[in-house]
Amino acid sequence: MSNLVPPHGSSALTPLLLPEVERAEAFARAKTLKQVPLSSREVSDLFMFAMGAYTPLDGFLGYDDWRGCCVDMKLDNGVFWPLPITLSAPADLADSIHIGADVALVDGAAGEILAILEVREKSRIDRELECDHVFRTTDAAHPGVAKVMRQGEVNLAGRVMALSEGHYPATYEDLYLRPAASRALFLEKGWSRVAAFQTRNPMHRSHEYLAKIAVEITDGVFIHQVLGALKPGDIPADVRTEAIQAMIDNYFVPGTVIQAGYPIEMRYAGPREALLHALTRQNFGCSHLIVGRDHAGVGEYYGPFDAQHIFDELWDGALRTVPIKIDITFYCRKCDGMATAKTCPHDAEHRVTISGTRLREMLASGDDISAEFSRPEVVAILRAYYARLSAA
Repeated sequence: MSNLVPPHGSSALTPLLLPEVERAEAFARAKTLKQVPLSSREVSDLFMFAMGAYTPLDGFLGYDDWRGCCVDMKLDNGVFWPLPITLSAPADLADSIHIGADVALVDGAAGEILAILEVREKSRIDRELECDHVFRTTDAAHPGVAKVMRQGEVNLAGRVMALSEGHYPATYEDLYLRPAASRALFLEKGWSRVAAFQTRNPMHRSHEYLAKIAVEITDGVFIHQVLGALKPGDIPADVRTEAIQAMIDNYFVPGTVIQAGYPIEMRYAGPREALLHALTRQNFGCSHLIVGRDHAGVGEYYGPFDAQHIFDELWDGALRTVPIKIDITFYCRKCDGMATAKTCPHDAEHRVTISGTRLREMLASGDDISAEFSRPEVVAILRAYYARLSAA
């Protein structure tokens, strides 16, 4: 019997990718259907459905579930869900689609047919209400708000039958672990308490420190990086993978860390997104999520610990995966090591503040990067990447 946390809201994972033997016939039928183009975020959500990361959802949400997510962080049936997973369409296209019809969902950029949607509802939503609750702002400069405001006027809801996972399985063959596979791997290793570490950056010393704290109190750490679309200037996944692996190989005890990736696209919703990250990691089999400073934040929209505090607002039984809350980390020259404000008694003048943004700035400008900030093996890989950018 597995001692892993159960899937969220269900006794079993519910991946929506059709079995391979059924896909050819379904794909042929999809070619005959009216097409609905997907934004990059909707494509990402579709792939999360396909792999079972959005268990127990069976497709894009209707109005009642949308409103429940936004206002109360729960579906209409009472199951906890912190962010609305919706599919929008322009009004003229939505008007041409009848309730009960099947439509083909198509990657709006690549043109690939990805799924069939059984349309069971059409609705118009209050975008400002969604942004105010989910992002805590309606400022169009917030990247998540901007995407909501660019959505089509009508949301289409219904059951999804996924036909593809895009390029991800082939491009990230060794990295792309579906929830069923990660759970099997944890069981094979004898892990039951697993801490997930979410990252969209190469890991610097503060990240390494957070992961090592988690190793001390769990069976192992699942370094789970974002493979979906990021902000301009972020370091691509293949470079991140190499840099993270160099850190794992040189600075962690063998067998304590697994590196993987998943196709989620960042919404930069701060506290609400931290909850979604915990929920999806429950589906992957993780009992804990490392939540550090400004998790999933952007700019100055959220306080440094808002993503930790929001877990305290949940009701009993809402979520099985729990946060590992860690203070702001830094290198203290007087302590001669990594520390937090809870463990280091020294003044700020002795502390080296570490961030992914600052690391990218130093790499881009060719500044010296000390071993206090990032491991030399990691820096070498990142410098080679920036050198290729400069030469291009």
